[in-house]
Amino acid sequence: MLQSYRTIQIEKLAALMPIPIKYESRRRHLQRFLILPQLNPKCVWFPIIKKWLKINQTKKRVCYVAIDRTRWQERNLFVASLIKNKRAIPLNWMLLDKKGNSNLREQKRLLKSTLKLLKGYEVIVIGDREFGNVNLADWLSSQCCQYVLRTKSSKYIQLDNQNYQQLLFFGSKLGKSFYIEQVKFTKQPNMARTNLAFYWSNLTKSKTNNEGWYLINNLSSLQQTIKAYKKRMGIEAMFKDCKSGGYNLEKCQGSDKRLLSLILLIAIAYTCAITKGQTISFKRIKEYVCRLQENQRRVKRHSNFWIGLYGSLWVNNFQFCHHWVEKLIRLTPNKLPFYQQGLKAKTLILASL
Repeated sequence: MLQSYRTIQIEKLAALMPIPIKYESRRRHLQRFLILPQLNPKCVWFPIIKKWLKINQTKKRVCYVAIDRTRWQERNLFVASLIKNKRAIPLNWMLLDKKGNSNLREQKRLLKSTLKLLKGYEVIVIGDREFGNVNLADWLSSQCCQYVLRTKSSKYIQLDNQNYQQLLFFGSKLGKSFYIEQVKFTKQPNMARTNLAFYWSNLTKSKTNNEGWYLINNLSSLQQTIKAYKKRMGIEAMFKDCKSGGYNLEKCQGSDKRLLSLILLIAIAYTCAITKGQTISFKRIKEYVCRLQENQRRVKRHSNFWIGLYGSLWVNNFQFCHHWVEKLIRLTPNKLPFYQQGLKAKTLILASL
């Protein structure tokens, strides 16, 4: 139902649930299901994602883990996700009981279980300016974990035998990308040193109030640091897919427990849709699901999530109206070879579901 109707509103899901009982009974049935204690990431999602990692992530490949928050109404959701092919696979999440930024204690709590889930893999944690503090960086280093964290231009650094200076001074002075190893970051005493990278894209230099990227990291080069941080945009795309662009997460009015259960179901549905979309693209039949990339566009029109979601809907809709489709095919025998190719594509998509 999540894939077909793209909603997590309990009232609507109850109206659509195909169980032969009264509507009110279906609604209560769904509410009781969503508060089951077994319906939590540790019991359900972690075993699934471990199996998924064995299939899709080799030990030699780096796991880029992006952390970020999304907020709507009174909800404040903190998520850690694995970036894969410009999209984020949710790994772990928690609801914060406040409106503002997460603190170091909450960040450690989320990342501890996430890093345990990725034990044996090389991990690079990526975060925006909310997470660009030296305390989190120091803790990640103690966990033998690499990191790239964007920080604010108002922070101070100290180079050898020099006074503290704001990061903004370095960016505006040089006006181009640079990389400095082992700088003393912030005036907080007794903190470990970190590397500093600055990147100012040519596409954004002319934009008003653009200050570039100031990235604290423990990687070995500017290129590696920029490559890692650019992958963070995948979690922004995931938030859009789970909200207005897909499952309409922001419309949920349920309790915190029911919301967390629904987020778990979204994680399963979302990962399935991405995997199906990748399979459809690999089999080179996505032109049966969506428009292909035009020459004038810099990026492709539809993501693997969109292709997987609507590819499933396309073949499912065929099932209940195939008699009419067969009559239509007989009306235009000259188009039969094209219909046969489409039926073969439908079979391939069904095989990937």
